Amino acid sequence: MGSKDEFGEPVPIDVSGRTVEITNPDKVMFPSVGPAAEPRTKLDVARYYVAVGDALMRTLDDRPVLLERYPNGVRGKSFYQKRIPESAPEWLHTTTVETINGTPSRALVIADLAHVLWAANQGVLGLHVWPFRASRPEEADELRIDLDPSPGVTFEMVREAAAHVHAYLAELGMLGFAKTTGSKGIHVYVRVEPGWDSFAIRGAVVALGRELATRHPDLITDRWWKEERGERVFIDFNQNAPHKNMFGAWGVRPRVGAQVSTPFAWSELDSIDPETLTIDTVPARLVADGDPWELMDDAPCSIESLVQRFADDLADGVPDAPWPPVYPKMPNEAPRVQPSRARRETE
Repeated sequence: MGSKDEFGEPVPIDVSGRTVEITNPDKVMFPSVGPAAEPRTKLDVARYYVAVGDALMRTLDDRPVLLERYPNGVRGKSFYQKRIPESAPEWLHTTTVETINGTPSRALVIADLAHVLWAANQGVLGLHVWPFRASRPEEADELRIDLDPSPGVTFEMVREAAAHVHAYLAELGMLGFAKTTGSKGIHVYVRVEPGWDSFAIRGAVVALGRELATRHPDLITDRWWKEERGERVFIDFNQNAPHKNMFGAWGVRPRVGAQVSTPFAWSELDSIDPETLTIDTVPARLVADGDPWELMDDAPCSIESLVQRFADDLADGVPDAPWPPVYPKMPNEAPRVQPSRARRETE
């Protein structure tokens, strides 16, 4: 069982054919959860993941993750752990991932729920998930539409933008699956049929963002530079760039109220309230309503039309959208210069 820890004796949890010990189980990870503003502990987090385990594993199985650790709770210092140490248990599955500049690191692969509990025991409040399976690293299988609210944008506006995304995907014969980010945005995922890499998927989302910004210019923007976005919902196409990862579905966000990035049905779009979706409320919701993402793997979609539109734009002289600053200059990319700076330099 292990020796007594500062915050209680270790609590064993049997899961996936293993026993994972939660050490310091009484350590407060979230200080104020729910209407009663009660604290939630590391053991509460572990038990939450067990409660949503089947749905969680449908989104995480065989995927590498980046760990966001809060060893002393959400109000303590945090850091991203890119590399799993050699001292970690031998049963952990890992794989080698690389940054855009080729720097390798040993990443955790979520092979079963025991891996999630091991991470939770490390104080992880955030599993940032790669868009490919460790067994097929050459193929990305998720197109991720990040609806990012600019300052001044309300959640009602984000809802409206999500409805337009849903409608446009339907026009293209594609099926989107929505989730709250656990904060102020919404993510829409599309399972992609085999044969595409992250470069192609990013191009597809660039094309999607351009079309929706053209159709709804007062609400949606595809402008990479913040000074050009205004009070509009930004479709962050660069979340699909190679080597990018995103906060995973069913994950507990590092917010004091323990909000969860929660999948929801499109019929709930007008009523969904991210603030009330916490480790306290989400398990019961899942039992009552089922998993809105249960059939995602059964609905892989073709992105051919969006990829072709991106290619057509390039052929017509429309440059690629800017890439993040940590990426090298890409072929066909427009000058990566802040617009206000470019104007000053030409005056």
